[in-house]
Amino acid sequence: MMCNPKTLSVNGKSYEVVRLLGKGKGGYSYLVTDEKGAQYVLKQIHHEPCDYYQFGDKLQSELRDYRRLKDIGIPIPALLEADVENERILKEYIDGPTIAQLVEENRMKQSYYDQIQEMCHLLYPANTNIDYYPTNFVVQEGTLYYIDFECNDYMQQWDYENWGRQYWYSH
Repeated sequence: MMCNPKTLSVNGKSYEVVRLLGKGKGGYSYLVTDEKGAQYVLKQIHHEPCDYYQFGDKLQSELRDYRRLKDIGIPIPALLEADVENERILKEYIDGPTIAQLVEENRMKQSYYDQIQEMCHLLYPANTNIDYYPTNFVVQEGTLYYIDFECNDYMQQWDYENWGRQYWYSH
């Protein structure tokens, strides 16, 4: 798979790849810039096997999950474009440390815990769980953003209290 491309395009517009931000179950996320130097995240869907998760159409899932989270009111990056043919999405870049970095550096603040609880208060009544793993959350100017679009129907064993919370504290 294309782990180190120099450029990627979305609907015919070319973006320079700055670096790989991460690889998830559904794709590779890259920090990219346009011709003016503006930064974005470009996610390239991949079809690599994942033993513990079943997918349908990954791109359509991303688009559907984005709309679901937006409707619920979860702070997420804006989805700017979708390139169906190349299975790519372009979204707003939220610049800041991940919760994983903040936990590792012992820089967590009570307000981040309060904000994840506020998200849960919106998600659970909407019968929705997100992936609470701390690399999926970025703090920008004091605001906590869920930078992944993955969400699923609510199941107690996968909610924040029963699964995610353990990763949000130093061990």
